[in-house]
Amino acid sequence: MPEYRLKKMVFASLCAALTAAGAFVAIPVGPVPIVLQNFFVLLTGLLLGSRWGTASMGVYLAAGVLGLPVFAGGTGGIGRFMGPTGGYLIGYLPAVFLVGRISEMAHARLAGDVFAGICGSAVVYAFGIVWLSFITRMNLEKALAIGFFPFIIGDAIKIVAAAAAARVLRPVVGTSSESISSNTSSSFP
Repeated sequence: MPEYRLKKMVFASLCAALTAAGAFVAIPVGPVPIVLQNFFVLLTGLLLGSRWGTASMGVYLAAGVLGLPVFAGGTGGIGRFMGPTGGYLIGYLPAVFLVGRISEMAHARLAGDVFAGICGSAVVYAFGIVWLSFITRMNLEKALAIGFFPFIIGDAIKIVAAAAAARVLRPVVGTSSESISSNTSSSFP
């Protein structure tokens, strides 16, 4: 079992690093930029499952809170959570857990992975839109217009790409469709 845990820790760290790298692919289009982070959040849940995926995003967010430049545009610090994108960042934790859990329950089937990605994205947007509306004092309609509608097509592509990438990468990570549900009961720190 220690070998399994070490392997999962390595992959969780790698996914956190990839999420940070995805933050550097940021296209500013207003208070909420287009980023590649969401793709890696979804992929992390699909590859690592609910427990290890959540641990990975916890590491990513902790690195950002500590000031490492892992958030969109190479920024960091706890102040990012008080800005317009703070809700999206907070939403990564429940989203990755949900994506991982749905994928585990669906035994890593493609349709289940796509459904998991849709649900995970909905969680990120639920947290993000509510926070964006609150912090900027804009009404919900305007928050949706700025923080959701411009991203639908890109997120649909990210969902499909994450599901496809997960199918290719699962053998490397060691989570096949047969073993992903049994991995949820294995030891976790």
